[in-house]
Amino acid sequence: MLFVGNSLTIWNDLPAMLEALLRAGGLEQARVASLSQPGFGLEDHWRGGVARAEIRQGEWDVIVLQQGPSATEGRPSLLEYSNRFAEKARDAGARVGFYMVWPTNARRYDFEGVSESYAMAADSTDGLLFPVGDAWLEAWCRDPDLTLYGPDAFHPSPAATYLAALVIHGRLTGSDPRGLPASLELDSGYAPDLKLDKETATLLQEAAAVTNAGDASEACRG
Repeated sequence: MLFVGNSLTIWNDLPAMLEALLRAGGLEQARVASLSQPGFGLEDHWRGGVARAEIRQGEWDVIVLQQGPSATEGRPSLLEYSNRFAEKARDAGARVGFYMVWPTNARRYDFEGVSESYAMAADSTDGLLFPVGDAWLEAWCRDPDLTLYGPDAFHPSPAATYLAALVIHGRLTGSDPRGLPASLELDSGYAPDLKLDKETATLLQEAAAVTNAGDASEACRG
């Protein structure tokens, strides 16, 4: 799996965390890499050419695309360049997936718009949807005081990155994330090893499972 995104992917090293979870779940040959760059949208990656060249080599099964929230003005760019990357991925024998993110804390009212944008991108490309932003709402429905935003009120906390990894793990493997490790040794230069308490990890696993199953309540989504 190859991530093509920005700092929302880099923060706490989501690729390393996902790879550790996949291996903990029995996929010992899993390999997750990233070409993410701070501040980049998909258009920037397209114009830079590095991601296209990497995809063209045909070494990846899934290309995960991610840009900013794209609830409003970013939506046209998300949709246009998602389709461009999807075409290149298909040519290389891969499928695209979409890491649905979230708005800043100051724009929490945009959660629905972010969800719609990423769902549209997945639908238009026959891609996989990883509904992480929806899982945030499900987690907060269970514990409104749960810390998912980092100190800058936009990038994810370690718990939020773990939640993202759980959602993606579940969608990729079709397995229930409940029972996966709450502590992970990360081979990462960007983030320390993960150590969550059992109660928090269980809550996040349940939120991921419910979201992936499409069982989240409307009250949680609102």
